Amino acid sequence: MYITLIFLGIIMATVIGWLLRQSFNTQPWVPSPEDDAVSGTSLSSNTKAVALTIFLAVATSVFALFISAYTIRMEEPDWRPVSEPVLLWLNTVVLIFASIAYHWTRNAAVAGREDRLKPGLIASGALTFLFLLGQVVAWQQLNAAGYKLDSNVANAFFYLLTAVHGLHMLGGLWVWARSTMKVWTGAAADSVRLSIELCTVYWHFLLLVWIVLFGMLLST
Repeated sequence: MYITLIFLGIIMATVIGWLLRQSFNTQPWVPSPEDDAVSGTSLSSNTKAVALTIFLAVATSVFALFISAYTIRMEEPDWRPVSEPVLLWLNTVVLIFASIAYHWTRNAAVAGREDRLKPGLIASGALTFLFLLGQVVAWQQLNAAGYKLDSNVANAFFYLLTAVHGLHMLGGLWVWARSTMKVWTGAAADSVRLSIELCTVYWHFLLLVWIVLFGMLLST
């Protein structure tokens, strides 16, 4: 069990590091003297990038604790596994496409293709909303099938894990909404590039977390 947790932690840390390297052409947390002397824009970008990095580290720790508690608690004799709705498979596919759409939008922002920003942001946001809606429907299906929140510890863990993941996605949608509003009001690609790049990293991270959570739920 503990070997599995360590292995998952190594995979998540490796992928997060790779995503951060892929999303930025330079290391934005290392300010250059020229940039600091000219304006505070670079410092602001550095601050946002560092903040996201710290947040991802904290979020990874939180989910790792939940996974650890889940795997420990499932060894108890009163544990009755949840029968996961088939809809969760469809939700997973939707989230994958949302992450792909955001990465496509990120590439458009880097290339200065302002004509692609609106459709990219709309697609990524719509798919994310669809994923969250699908999760709510999955909850309703489980509840209708008798898997009540307070009827079994496994049920409570399922609702807790999916709810925490969903709340993280809602937080990301707030940043997505701000970027979308800027693009809709005629903002240039350069002015929203950092925000879109950071959101892309965040969406990839949440996709990875969901795949780990979904795989864990299926295995039990």
